[in-house]
Amino acid sequence: MKLTEEFNIKKISFLKWENIYLIILILLIFFLDRFSKNEILKNFSDNNYFVNNYINLDLVWNTGIGFGLFSYDSSLIYGAITALICLIIIFLLYYIIILKRPDNFIFSIIIGGALGNFYDRLFYNAVPDFIDLHYNNFHWFTFNVADIFITFGIISYLVRGYFIKTNK
Repeated sequence: MKLTEEFNIKKISFLKWENIYLIILILLIFFLDRFSKNEILKNFSDNNYFVNNYINLDLVWNTGIGFGLFSYDSSLIYGAITALICLIIIFLLYYIIILKRPDNFIFSIIIGGALGNFYDRLFYNAVPDFIDLHYNNFHWFTFNVADIFITFGIISYLVRGYFIKTNK
């Protein structure tokens, strides 16, 4: 009897045909985020750019996680947060392999955005945020395209878990 049969271990492969569209989705989100950030970094001046009464483009370098949370000047804390983000991405990739639709689709959206921000953390030591939503003098946190996908994915997952019951 083989070890895999004895312990009933499933053979897990990410490159199954049904996962190809998830890989494409992750790459599409990653490259959309990279394109938007490259355009901002290439064409941005020191002043913020007025788009309309509700949106400005204002480049801010974020060393924390989403919405600037946990921003510290310590390289030790920055490295720990970056390592934690890497582990979360790996964890979500594992879940894409073992879960069924629509959870693997939702996790792919989150991973696409997380990879965009993770890339920036590795190569710039900060994440460029540039979308500034506001109403009069009230400004929301400055964010980027990757943050939109991460937030949409997390909200979708929470809504799905709360409102849609699955039969197991």
